Amino acid sequence: MQEFDVVIVGAGPAGGHCARLLAQSGQRVLLVEQAQSFDVNSFSSAGAPLDILKRFNLPERLVGQFWRNITIVTTNLNEAWRSPAPLGVVLDFGRLREFLAQEAQRQGATLWLGHHYLNRENTADGKAIAHFQQRGTGDRVSVRARVIVDATGPARAVLYAKRSEQPPLLSATGIEYLIDVSPEIYDRYRDDLTFFLGHRWMPRGYSWIFPMAPNQLKVGAAYIKDRHALVQHTQSLRHYIDLVLREYMHLDDYRLIESHGSTIRYSRGLEDRYYDGPTCLGIGDAVSTINLLGGEGIRHAMEGAAIAHPYILQALQNPHSPREDLWQSYQQAMLRHFKDRWLISERLGLKKYLADSDEAIDSTIRRVRHLSAQELVDILFYYKFERLTKGFNPYLLNRLYSLFKRIRALFPR
Repeated sequence: MQEFDVVIVGAGPAGGHCARLLAQSGQRVLLVEQAQSFDVNSFSSAGAPLDILKRFNLPERLVGQFWRNITIVTTNLNEAWRSPAPLGVVLDFGRLREFLAQEAQRQGATLWLGHHYLNRENTADGKAIAHFQQRGTGDRVSVRARVIVDATGPARAVLYAKRSEQPPLLSATGIEYLIDVSPEIYDRYRDDLTFFLGHRWMPRGYSWIFPMAPNQLKVGAAYIKDRHALVQHTQSLRHYIDLVLREYMHLDDYRLIESHGSTIRYSRGLEDRYYDGPTCLGIGDAVSTINLLGGEGIRHAMEGAAIAHPYILQALQNPHSPREDLWQSYQQAMLRHFKDRWLISERLGLKKYLADSDEAIDSTIRRVRHLSAQELVDILFYYKFERLTKGFNPYLLNRLYSLFKRIRALFPR
């Protein structure tokens, strides 16, 4: 039986980046992915702010397109924020995952594609054995590890032996078309992230148009699987995508390259289980490292992997140190990094998607009309909600501060 220091189950952004960091640190790493190639499961719209490239040392060849403008369309409004310089990127998600895995291999990690995780067991010597089944042949293979990392995303397959053991989770599902269009159509959208809000375009969520490679656009829609306070009946996700194509883009002539979708499962208040016993901890979407307001996950998954990295290293370098204390410190570090602003973001997202009227949504957009494109990016991607107070009177500032205190009280540490 092969033995590794760390087995990482799932080669998404969290798993791939974690493998890269640990391999760079000289650890024996096995990265396991159930898909047989990185060309499949390209399920992320992959929009991110520009600093993701420098922050995680990503080459420009992973970029599908740079964007510099943001457009928000509601049932009644169409507002645009423009920048003279690029503010962000739309990444090629499959290429990103492949790059991270190759970087880990270059540092000495082992990569297994096409292996489905089955289960794990702890051993008497404080290690664990993970069992996998090879897709195609059906052969089973087992490996021994000192630490197993759950990077299986919303499945949370390693942290929880059974789905029934998982805590209550809020689900959101999205579908996206990758389409080929004429150069004239592409030029209209090549510099913009376009979002659609409101009951007309996407009750319980939002829709979008993102630019990709030349003459390719991503058009998608996502919704939260919960009841809307005002809208009783909604259509399918594909209905709302077709609505954007037909009534906003006036697009009848396009070629569908592919259609993909996924579901995220998010713990309200970030009340996830971050570890299970001495040998297993979770990263990425397995511990809800995705922002509910905007649905952005890639950058946060990689940030979470970077937070986990030193704690995993410490566990490997100090085998007699109490693992429970280390894993609790990792959980506390994650909550310090994400929780405060994400609680506000969660509350705003649930209100916007499941409670607000069209008039309330329009009112929010009117309030941010005066902001620059960079200030809007600060709110949407960096959760600098203080930007919302720019130009507000003292009464509104006090109300916002009171709201923040009430949210904090609902989710004590």
